[in-house]
Amino acid sequence: MATIRKRGSSWQAQVRRDGYPDISKSFSTKADALSWAREKERAIERAELPVGLRQAAGTTLGDLLKRYEVEVTPAKQGARFEKSRIRTLLAHPIARASLAKLSPALVARYRDDRLAKVSGDSVRRELTILRHCLTVAIREWDAPLSSNPVHSIALPSPSRARDQRLEAEAGEKLRAAIGSAHAWYLRPLIELAIETGMRRGELLSLVWQNVSLERRTAHLPITKNGHARTVALTPKAIEVLGGLPRTEPRVFPVSGNAVRLAWERLREKAGVQGLRFHDLRHEAVSRFFEAGLSVPEVALMSGHRDTRMLMRYTHLRPEAVAEKLARAAQANQG
Repeated sequence: MATIRKRGSSWQAQVRRDGYPDISKSFSTKADALSWAREKERAIERAELPVGLRQAAGTTLGDLLKRYEVEVTPAKQGARFEKSRIRTLLAHPIARASLAKLSPALVARYRDDRLAKVSGDSVRRELTILRHCLTVAIREWDAPLSSNPVHSIALPSPSRARDQRLEAEAGEKLRAAIGSAHAWYLRPLIELAIETGMRRGELLSLVWQNVSLERRTAHLPITKNGHARTVALTPKAIEVLGGLPRTEPRVFPVSGNAVRLAWERLREKAGVQGLRFHDLRHEAVSRFFEAGLSVPEVALMSGHRDTRMLMRYTHLRPEAVAEKLARAAQANQG
């Protein structure tokens, strides 16, 4: 419907219709404003709006997300996780919005709505997917958008790095609980996570043909960041791997879901519910630094390509640093 308003010395005509972008224009007389508004309403009825506007009105954000899921997501390393986040976006009312109605304000409302339900990190990941989807749509699919609305809003700040370390007491509880665990793979999986800094998915994808106990290395051709890496094995890691059966191509021929369930049962039994499996990777990185490895050496082990992210994983114990300083002082005195 058309709305005519007096704005100072001029008259503003605004035409709004579901499924079409709002359009407005100012005139010196009310009669001109009315005439223009009626003409635009007739144009809408006749579907004579410019092609770009009609396309924007007839295409929803959900249409773009579905195409992105089919054409772009499968090529990514984290495709399974991205598909899950796209499903979250598609389930939200914003997915039904036409491109004509898509605006920074609408995306900001999505952000705030999600922040009331999930963590800022989760919302940040969802908006990152949405931002890239719209960028691809504008650049490659000729989507009728003049700009990417996600670029105009503030993303939730990254959460502070967890400082969870595997304290001695928690380690003892885990070891005691593992002794009666039914899952044979839990102990070696946990020990290797701490000794190598590998992610759970990397450990589960590790195959024997990429393990060389003679060279003391384990090669990962596919990792989360898309870059292969070769991990140096500690004496403890070599001992653990040497004690495992080689009856299957994979070192750990179990599913990720089986490991998740076994880990949750173990945490509950040990009374360390706040400890995540990923915290074992934090523990490993911190131990590498405490052992005296340099930043490049730790990055070689962990696969971090961003030094800032690597340092977020690092939580050195002051006692370990003090011990290292004491050894250095003793060496200088000698």
